[in-house]
Amino acid sequence: MPTTKPSLLQNLDHTYDGLGANPIRVFDAEASKILHVIKLSLGEPDFNVPEHVKQAAIASINNDESHYGPSNGWPKLRQAAADFLQDRYDLTYDPNTEVAITVGATEGLHAALDTLLNPGDQVLMPSPTFSLYDQLVRINGAEPVYVDTSSTGFVFTPEQLRAGIAKCDHLKVVLLNFPSNPTGVTYNEAQVTALADVLRDTDIAVISDEIYSELTYEGTHYSFAKALPEQTLLINGVSKSHAMTGWRIGFIAGPAELMRRVSLAHAFNVTSASNPAMAGAYEALSTEAGRQDTLAMKAEYLKRRDFVVKKNAGDGLRHS
Repeated sequence: MPTTKPSLLQNLDHTYDGLGANPIRVFDAEASKILHVIKLSLGEPDFNVPEHVKQAAIASINNDESHYGPSNGWPKLRQAAADFLQDRYDLTYDPNTEVAITVGATEGLHAALDTLLNPGDQVLMPSPTFSLYDQLVRINGAEPVYVDTSSTGFVFTPEQLRAGIAKCDHLKVVLLNFPSNPTGVTYNEAQVTALADVLRDTDIAVISDEIYSELTYEGTHYSFAKALPEQTLLINGVSKSHAMTGWRIGFIAGPAELMRRVSLAHAFNVTSASNPAMAGAYEALSTEAGRQDTLAMKAEYLKRRDFVVKKNAGDGLRHS
């Protein structure tokens, strides 16, 4: 009697069951079918990469920098990332033990979650938040737990944080994103400190995705790592600041012992970032021209923001 051959799919890891394509990408694909539409679906700057950054990458190729780089990234790029965080946000990191160059902020997030989470752990997040976080948490075997912030103008308050902690029984991580995608909300020093004070005497880790930090228009960006460095893994990179989304260079910084494990997860996942992209990122972060690129882009974004706010106010629409 013929027998039915078992399906290969029956024996696969079920972590990805129920997960579909990134919903932002799905929406963007649909929006792309509409003619003459201005898409605001992806976090995608519309500037081109600055010419001097492109030339640095071209020089890397021409100089045959084609072999494996260090898994944590070029030492000079880690130093440049540490200097950038020091100059912009008054953060101090040892580039040799507390900084790693990742393949974009997303890979840094994955490495951080991979390091921190065991199956059954929980990750607390204010909602609404970046949709990709949900999938990243789930594929690392953990449960996303959301706190609705619609009643507080999308600002995550200490009271909401305490309530979220109280309803969790296996909470391992609080995952924050500010300036926020998609709400645009950010936090000042007092607000960051108040949240940090709730977590200070706990064993809960914080992953703070601050990839939009250079696009803070009013006031100065105050990093969560400034308020709670011993418990925070900080995510940043050049995607938004220098319009380099396709180059896939991010960086993650945190306490040395924790970063040792994060670096292992990163190395096992991707080995290292590409040399030409690291060359471009080094040019962007280490030169005065690279610092000015960010400020010029931000000035243009601010004019656009003000135009939209003014237009919405004139049309009687609500805006924040």
